[in-house]
Amino acid sequence: MQTSTSMRFVYSIGIWGLLLGAILCPTISQASHVRAGEITTKRISQTSLTYLITFTAYYDETPAGKQAANLAEPYTFCFGDGNTLSVKRSSRVYINSQTSSVNSYTAIHTYSGPGTYTIGITVPLRNRNTNNLPAPSDAIRFFVSTTILINAALLTNSTPIMLNPPLDSGRVGQKFCHNPAAFDADGDSLAYRLSVPQTSLTDDGCIGRAITGYQDPTRFSTSSESGGTPTFSINPITGELCWDAPGEAGQFNFAFIIEEWRNGVLIGEITRDMQIFIVDSPNKRPLLAPIPDLCVEAGTLIQQPVTATDPDGQRVIIAGFGGVFNVGQDGAPLAPGELIQPAYAQLINGGVAQAQPATVTFRWQTNCNQLRDAPYDVTFKVTDVPPNRIPTLTSFQTFRITLVGPAVKNLTTKAVTGPNGRAVQLNWDPYTCSPSQASNPTKLAVYRTEGCTPPNIGSCVTGVPAGYTKIAELPVSATTFTDTSTLKRGVSYGYLMVAIYPDINGGFNGGVSKASNLACLELPLLAPVITQVTVDSTHATRGQITVRWTRPLGLAPGDLPGPYQYRLQRATGLNGTDFTPIAAINTSLLASAPDTLFIDKGTSASALNTDANAYRYRLEFYYTLNGQLTRLDLTEPASSVRLTANPVNRQITLSWQANVPWSNDNKVHDVYRSRSGPNGPFNKIAELPVTSPGSYTFTDDGTDRFVADGNTSRSLSADSSYCYRVMTRGQYTDIQLARLGVLLNYSQISCASPSDTTKPCPPALSVEALDCAALSSEALCDQSSFTNKLSWQPTSSPSCDANLVGYRIYYGRYPTDSLTQISAVSVPTTRFEHSSLTTVAGCYYVTAVSRRGLESGPSNKVCVDACPSFLLPNVFTPNGDGKNDVFQPLKCPRFVEQVTFVVYNRWGAKVYESVGSSLSWDGRSSDGVELPTGLYYYQATVRYALLDRNAPPQVLKGWVQILREGISMK
Repeated sequence: MQTSTSMRFVYSIGIWGLLLGAILCPTISQASHVRAGEITTKRISQTSLTYLITFTAYYDETPAGKQAANLAEPYTFCFGDGNTLSVKRSSRVYINSQTSSVNSYTAIHTYSGPGTYTIGITVPLRNRNTNNLPAPSDAIRFFVSTTILINAALLTNSTPIMLNPPLDSGRVGQKFCHNPAAFDADGDSLAYRLSVPQTSLTDDGCIGRAITGYQDPTRFSTSSESGGTPTFSINPITGELCWDAPGEAGQFNFAFIIEEWRNGVLIGEITRDMQIFIVDSPNKRPLLAPIPDLCVEAGTLIQQPVTATDPDGQRVIIAGFGGVFNVGQDGAPLAPGELIQPAYAQLINGGVAQAQPATVTFRWQTNCNQLRDAPYDVTFKVTDVPPNRIPTLTSFQTFRITLVGPAVKNLTTKAVTGPNGRAVQLNWDPYTCSPSQASNPTKLAVYRTEGCTPPNIGSCVTGVPAGYTKIAELPVSATTFTDTSTLKRGVSYGYLMVAIYPDINGGFNGGVSKASNLACLELPLLAPVITQVTVDSTHATRGQITVRWTRPLGLAPGDLPGPYQYRLQRATGLNGTDFTPIAAINTSLLASAPDTLFIDKGTSASALNTDANAYRYRLEFYYTLNGQLTRLDLTEPASSVRLTANPVNRQITLSWQANVPWSNDNKVHDVYRSRSGPNGPFNKIAELPVTSPGSYTFTDDGTDRFVADGNTSRSLSADSSYCYRVMTRGQYTDIQLARLGVLLNYSQISCASPSDTTKPCPPALSVEALDCAALSSEALCDQSSFTNKLSWQPTSSPSCDANLVGYRIYYGRYPTDSLTQISAVSVPTTRFEHSSLTTVAGCYYVTAVSRRGLESGPSNKVCVDACPSFLLPNVFTPNGDGKNDVFQPLKCPRFVEQVTFVVYNRWGAKVYESVGSSLSWDGRSSDGVELPTGLYYYQATVRYALLDRNAPPQVLKGWVQILREGISMK
């Protein structure tokens, strides 16, 4: 603490003896030594993964714990990569009237490569009489850990540090709050969540585990300060931890975790295990007046009063914690720039007891080297000073300061001459807010938009709003820029600028400044403006387009020396760039002169094919300089409207487009149709409001939606051709040109016939089938070729096409086959005979075909089956007399596909076997030897040509008598 006759400054914890001495007097018996602690890290090398790791521990220095605190070394650092190191204490500072101390243990460790590492330390043991830990609490080891993510992108990353010590006091029945005043030197985002105090299994353990039997502080509450349900929570953004409210006196430990985030990625976690003291006292805690968050431009001097009161009328002490003071946890100043770049904040009159209401002043001269994305948090702590050794009480208030880069000042515009004949020059004051980073300097960015509507930008918003396009990036030393891109005459252009700051360590600095003032310029109209490109005639060789324009707006006769001349150029296509001169028109610039219109009919050498092409026009304006015609300016090109007609089912879809400098949006376009061909007459059938930008489409289903010129509604026929043209309405969007009014342009004529995808209805099919029950035994005898007779009837429906030209017949041998077309017939035929079949078994369907060649779906599927028959005799006489010499089926077999025939003698020996489509055995054995007279046994396995591909065969078993000598059968 520094003092002078005019002011006093306090930065961190130098006033602890006064603040906590009363509550830490040995009125509570304590033993052992660890009260609280955490681990922090900092990368200290740009070339290797070397880290400075610090364990900060708070020890009990009361008589009961002092002996253990004196022996508090060495401890084992577990680095999370399998390596450990025994580390001795490097510093010990007594606080709280010598009843506590803050102790530092430091180690330097180099990691072998990127990864996620959890650093842990075990300390035996905690101090005695912690109410919410299992008794005895001095038999429980103390363990804390910190997790870091190491990769190349994080560069010299360090974990946040907590500048407010983890030792505070509270009162029974009153809300208690603590803020760690965490600060991240890299500007990373911090988030907070509650945890549970941890222990480990051994005195040098590297793995922590939650203490079994730990009790949430609300277990020691009966109600909140206001009488409601007690709570114990931490604000995930500010880190303010509150217990509302303690219900009994004593010592309590709890833990919380600070998460470190960068660009949406979690890069580390640090755990703080802390201890508080709750007393039963009539003393009421002091209060800090609310402090609104602040957003200022870097370079602003902040002088914020901080006021506190005490309900008991006692004196109070106001202290401040935060990285902006550049002071460590022990209250001593850190190395210059360790936490932030100078100048550092001061708390004028802080750290001294004042009669209340007490006021201190937070003073900070900000600068551009302190710019960063994350806000700065400053935590103010007020402690009362009660008499007679009554324990002190505290309250906290967090003050959030957002620094933004100052805007570029005094941006102005003026029109100058550039390569395209027109340009805008920007000028501004020198920009001085440039963070010191020579390898990655600050830059200036220029943004542009059409129009001059002032953007609605909040006082703490950086960057430019939507609708602006970046057109240049310049060194920070620049003070002028000329926009030489293609600019439109008569259009107002608005410009904004921002500074782009270097990104140091992925989070500190970076971002952009506030936007500059809006600088606007309307380019003068010294050139004509095209107002019409309309198609008069649609033809492949004799097309015609009318082009109209204005006289040079803003230019009067005599402003420039004459004579004057317009030169009209034409290119082919909506986006054509092959501009060629087609007319030179002398003008006097007098309003009475008919010189702002040209009817383009093409030439014999260059016919105007409006049937196949759109055309694009632009106009040059010339004045006379030193006796020579000199071009002053060139208009924006404008094309004719190009219409496309696409057939769909019983409809025609129209779409059109134009490449013009005005807008055809938010206007009504007219659609015209002719049912008599391209020569008309044309009737307006629709007035189409265009509500979606660039969406110029219309589907004609035959309905006339505009009947003032006669109702021509009628369904569209695929047998007819329909012709269309559209008239667009448009208007310039610039205010100066909008007064030219609505611009009307016709497209070329486009014709099309609707398609018709309506199919015929499927026919109803029938097939004559065999009546197997009515067949005689000799029916179909000796017949090897069969015919199936099909007939069908057409069907109809309003949704079917009744204009038929024929039918297609499909056949499949088996029901599981894919049927294939076997024939086609023309209307009115409704019969078909399927002949030359080896069996009547099979399946059929028929389809109908329309005049447009569309085929209906299949008719009903009809399948027919065969009537099988196969009978055998039981005697034959193979004696060569020509009568009954072979064993074969009786009468006539029907639809036999295969016969497997096997013969056995009476001793069971196989003597003959054959396989074939028929059976004819001459009484010989399989090797051709005549078999003797006698009795033989056979088995005939017969497969038929049926509808079922897998139908089982018929198996015939029996005997047959062979008779040879002198016997014949008649």
